[in-house]
Amino acid sequence: AMLFTSLSFFLFLAATLIVFAWLPRRARWFWLLLASLAFYASFGLSNIVFLFAVTFVAWAAGRLVACERPAIRKPALIAGLVLILGTLFVLKFYDFVAAEIEPLLGSVNALPRLGITAPVGFSFYAFMAGAYLIDVYRGTCAAEHDAGVLALYVSWFPKILAGPIERAGPFLQQVPTRLRLDPVLAAAGLQLVLWGLFKKVVIADNLAPVVDGAFRIAAYASPMELLIAVYFFAFQIYCDFSGYSDIAVGLSLLFGIRLMENFRRPYLALTTAEFWSSRWHISLGHWFRDYLYVPLGGSRTGTLRRYANVMAVFIVSGLWHAGLGYGVGWTFLIWGALNGFYQWTGLATRGAWRWLGERLPRLAASAWLRVLRILVTFHLILVSWVFFRADTVTQASTVIRRIGSALPGLPALAPRYPFTVDHAAGAALIALLLTVEILDERRPMRERLAAAPVALRWSAWYAAIFGLLLFGRWRSDAFIYMQF
Repeated sequence: AMLFTSLSFFLFLAATLIVFAWLPRRARWFWLLLASLAFYASFGLSNIVFLFAVTFVAWAAGRLVACERPAIRKPALIAGLVLILGTLFVLKFYDFVAAEIEPLLGSVNALPRLGITAPVGFSFYAFMAGAYLIDVYRGTCAAEHDAGVLALYVSWFPKILAGPIERAGPFLQQVPTRLRLDPVLAAAGLQLVLWGLFKKVVIADNLAPVVDGAFRIAAYASPMELLIAVYFFAFQIYCDFSGYSDIAVGLSLLFGIRLMENFRRPYLALTTAEFWSSRWHISLGHWFRDYLYVPLGGSRTGTLRRYANVMAVFIVSGLWHAGLGYGVGWTFLIWGALNGFYQWTGLATRGAWRWLGERLPRLAASAWLRVLRILVTFHLILVSWVFFRADTVTQASTVIRRIGSALPGLPALAPRYPFTVDHAAGAALIALLLTVEILDERRPMRERLAAAPVALRWSAWYAAIFGLLLFGRWRSDAFIYMQF
């Protein structure tokens, strides 16, 4: 498997770039399609069967959806979505649902099992193919006549494993006419790739052992150990997933392709609504907004219906995340429902915040209140991450219960806790990340570096490279979201 952190991938990338630069512009898209298929095949040849099937259904259904006959358009859309998204549901949940239903039937193994799971990245490119069909039906995207070009959209190797869930329209407009080697884009792309690798192999992978060790023995680990693991996991999953997205966006820029931003400093969000709508996994949030929340009526309906629509989005999001990951189970549904409840609370208190802004504008705009809101939002998300990471609901409850019962005494226990080098290194890496994020929030780091003296600018990049070489864990660990 050619993970982004493997030597085989870097050799593959170099070869792909060399041939890409040598080929005439009109042939480059086909070369990138072949490279993408080879990349995906490295994770298992059987994966190609699913990829071809999804691409063919999207292409064929898209052609029918784009026709002028109303009697064909809607049935073609429904058939395409059922085939693509229905297959995703069956592969991810059939065996789990069968196991849950069997006790009600009073018989073990009463229902047959498929014994297969969704191939790597299937959730991502299935959602992209579904979005393409809906956009063609709505008229916001033209149907692609060339099945090969559509296949490149579905299989584009930087994003196929874990997104972003790119929309077809912006992507297809760049193929094949805009594929080029642009020095400015390439420089920006290499910077993103470097930062993404740093977040993955230096930060996320150095936090992972502490997290895994504590959750593995959740019933026996000390409350302080569990608390550290919960904090570390929040930054592990962020750096792991956003690191992948940075690499994907950066790699695409090397070929002249622009992908959408997928993360925007999420732990600086003032509210959970801001966290989910415009900072964390932005492409998935927009997908659910445009293809689920709005069709359900969105905020245009009555209050109760709006609350139901919001909860429906987060329940479905929980189902989407359930998969290989940390196991198919009820933890993801609780994680989704808990975040849905946060949105309910935000909607219910929105009037109070508006009142505060009108009556006490100086207080509402104060930096201290902003910091307080960021901290509260972060800790609400932190609690939900426990259910995301835990293997079972029982394990999640154990972690929360043990930490909660020990919280009053933790300030006294902390000075006597035997902190290790791993703890100190993890805290230092998190502090470094937050420093960069806060600076980036005020002014993009790329602008800061571009305006800095040449010596300082190159020193920063050399420091990142040396950090990768000295502190990076260059193991063949998959990115967390590849498993969903």
